Amino acid sequence: MTSGARKLPTGFGRLWTAQTISSLGDGVSHAALPLIALTLTRDPMALAVVTTAGTLPWLLFGVLGGALVDRWDRRRTMWVADAARAALLAIPAAAAALDALSIALLAAVAFLLGLGGLFFDTAATAYLPDLLRRDPALLERANSRLRGAQTAMSGFAGPPAGSALLALGRAVPLLADAASFLFSALLVRTLPATPRPVPQVRESLLRQARAGASYVFRDRVLLGLALRPAVGNVAFLAVETVLALFAHDRLGIDTYGFGLLLTAEATGGLLGAGIASYLGRRLGTGTALTCTAAVEGLAILGLAAAPNPYVAGLALAVCGAGMGATMVLAPSLRQAIVPAHLMGRVASTSRMLAMCAAPIGAFLGGWLATTYGIRTPLYAAAGLLLAMTAVTASMTSNRRVEAALLAATPADGADHPASKEPTQASASDAL
Repeated sequence: MTSGARKLPTGFGRLWTAQTISSLGDGVSHAALPLIALTLTRDPMALAVVTTAGTLPWLLFGVLGGALVDRWDRRRTMWVADAARAALLAIPAAAAALDALSIALLAAVAFLLGLGGLFFDTAATAYLPDLLRRDPALLERANSRLRGAQTAMSGFAGPPAGSALLALGRAVPLLADAASFLFSALLVRTLPATPRPVPQVRESLLRQARAGASYVFRDRVLLGLALRPAVGNVAFLAVETVLALFAHDRLGIDTYGFGLLLTAEATGGLLGAGIASYLGRRLGTGTALTCTAAVEGLAILGLAAAPNPYVAGLALAVCGAGMGATMVLAPSLRQAIVPAHLMGRVASTSRMLAMCAAPIGAFLGGWLATTYGIRTPLYAAAGLLLAMTAVTASMTSNRRVEAALLAATPADGADHPASKEPTQASASDAL
């Protein structure tokens, strides 16, 4: 199942441009919102409320949001979500101009932005395989470009731009982010229409949400793909919680050096996204996913044992490369094998599992560092990642992946069964 010399359709170019501009705006607000909150309070708990508010929609409404996306037109969902986020950001911008900002307002805005992101991201994930006719090779190429642009804009360009714009006034970065959402909405609205899934038999939203979640847990390949980011988030948040302290106390890195350390990880992420398709072709998608997961675990082990900043930077770059490749290969495979009428629910279920794992990792990292020392969370995270690699290796083996792709092939073009939700595990589960 290869695409040969096939090119990505022109519609993808517009989608890529829209998401690139939107990612730049996300990077701006990611840096600006905490800094704006810092101008209002020095209370760590109040600052944490603003940060946490943006993740709550995924924890509270993730699967239900996916069920709604599977009912709605995906292109319309995307542009409406971005247009709504653009309008929403006008509120804190106006409040900043009138010197009426508050922590409560910033937290509410962060929550609603997260809710809009839930609908946009889920709809975009479901729209892409329809646009590319579920071609696995094209999906890998497309996700590689999308992931690379997201890393470059939100990781490199956006945060410095957000800090610089904030110097011009608290409303400026908010207006810049609003402009990025508006541009994205206008561009998404010009995308080609794709066939809408045939409506399911009338069922409650909750029942449909449960059907989508159970589909993930019954399919071995999809469960393996979902476990990787879930377990990975526990490990990575345990590391992230203590990384600044570890860098300062054990490696002697100052504030500027810590920024360079994070840049090394983002650089590795760009490289990993760029070579993901090559790894998938050379090793097979299943083996490539196992290798990238192992690389992440070994890289964190190297970071834990790093004797100096240079080794630590190299370890983070290698870890970033593994993460970048994984975040291209795994979504591409999921988009190729999941029926279109379930895509929103399957994608949101996987994302929700990953988001729920993050607070566990943050707590674990803080507790281990306090109880056993600053390097302990890093060693624990490495062990967790390597154990996860061993557990999921057979779940996403090349044999299972090929069987899942083969089972999905007949559904290409006739992928919208209307009469019922799936009532049995997929073919890949029986292997």
